[in-house]
Amino acid sequence: MKSTTLIIIVLMVLFTFQSCTSQDVRIEDYNASLASDFNQLIIETAIAEDNLLTMKGVRSASMMHVAMHDALNSIVPKYEYYAYHTEAPDANPIAAAAYAAYSVAINQYPDKKEAFKKILDKHLSNVEDSETKAKGKTLGEDAAEAILKKREGDKWNGQADYTFHPMAPGVYAEFNEHSGTPEGFIFGAGLAVIKPFLLPNYDHFKAPPPPEINSEAYTKAFNEVKELGRYDSKTRTKDEAHLAMWWKEFGESSHNKLLRDLIKKENPNLWDAARSFALMNMVIFDGYVNVFYNKFHYNHWRPYTAIRWAAHDGNDNTEPEVEWNNLHKHTYPFPSYPSAHGTASTAAMTVLANTFGKGDDYKFTMVQKEVDSAGFFSGRMKMDPPTRNFNSFSEAGLEASMSRVYLGIHFRYDSEEGNKLGAKIGNYASDNFLKPL
Repeated sequence: MKSTTLIIIVLMVLFTFQSCTSQDVRIEDYNASLASDFNQLIIETAIAEDNLLTMKGVRSASMMHVAMHDALNSIVPKYEYYAYHTEAPDANPIAAAAYAAYSVAINQYPDKKEAFKKILDKHLSNVEDSETKAKGKTLGEDAAEAILKKREGDKWNGQADYTFHPMAPGVYAEFNEHSGTPEGFIFGAGLAVIKPFLLPNYDHFKAPPPPEINSEAYTKAFNEVKELGRYDSKTRTKDEAHLAMWWKEFGESSHNKLLRDLIKKENPNLWDAARSFALMNMVIFDGYVNVFYNKFHYNHWRPYTAIRWAAHDGNDNTEPEVEWNNLHKHTYPFPSYPSAHGTASTAAMTVLANTFGKGDDYKFTMVQKEVDSAGFFSGRMKMDPPTRNFNSFSEAGLEASMSRVYLGIHFRYDSEEGNKLGAKIGNYASDNFLKPL
């Protein structure tokens, strides 16, 4: 009898202790506004600092959302973790996610600490001071520390040697008068050797070679971009000209804005939003790394050079035009094949189709009010209309890829291969990381 009584007393004590320290976390009670608020500020901060001309912005956003994801899934494990995992069922989810985001953000942008602190305070204002809040703070900070440590030495801002080759058919050539950059400058050589977030290595996906310069496929692509991409094209439609300019915004900006808009429309829970933000930003990062590896491997020339120098390309079916110019009178200073914009955009759209919960067959609208009129620092121009409508994520990824042909800065095979490469990277990420438990 005494032993039975003792067992009952022990069970009552345990029950009392658990009821005081545990919490019943219902994932559906936590909306995604916290993730969206931190996302918007870190992207805006990155644009203000370097106009997204380095990998710092998308790298910072990736780490921030990974930290949020890992912290949340340590409280209620819905998805696989990435860099950090513990069992913390008694931590407050808002505190955990907010401190995870805040800790990464101020580590990367310490001079913007006050701005990020406002978002932190906004979302903690309704969280009572308690042991669960304190545990959430510790959890968030630990998750942030884990991803920051994991990315140490990833060469995100490293440099790589590049030597311009003598003019030859198909070989990338300098055109600083058209890119507006100093003589001898080339962009992105260092991107080709950065450690990816998700891919096993920077060269994991290898694009096939571009067409031979004397081939029928090259001739067809040459003549197409020569006409469709020229400044005063008579065959490019008004809509094609619109989409060419409209898609100029970098994927880090346009796709994060799209996801924020989708979150506002669909109101997913915080776990799902953190995962989508994390995967999407990591595949944009890895998309750039992988495509720039391929770019510098093939070192393929741009239409601007190819069309003006066609008299020397060894192809009797390509006619030179020494005064040819493209739609926005600018060419970016790095090799052409494959398209980086097509790769990053399609990778992001593929992740959204795979993770957002709606599948690929999903109608949505994207908004882009302003874009660069030409190069990186050319001044902004308004888009009229500022919107484009899509029936699926894959449709949007393909249009982003093909926009570069109408802009006159890529051959069709550049854009098509970028689209294929982006789909491979997006599907690889979705199949192998942050998977549902």
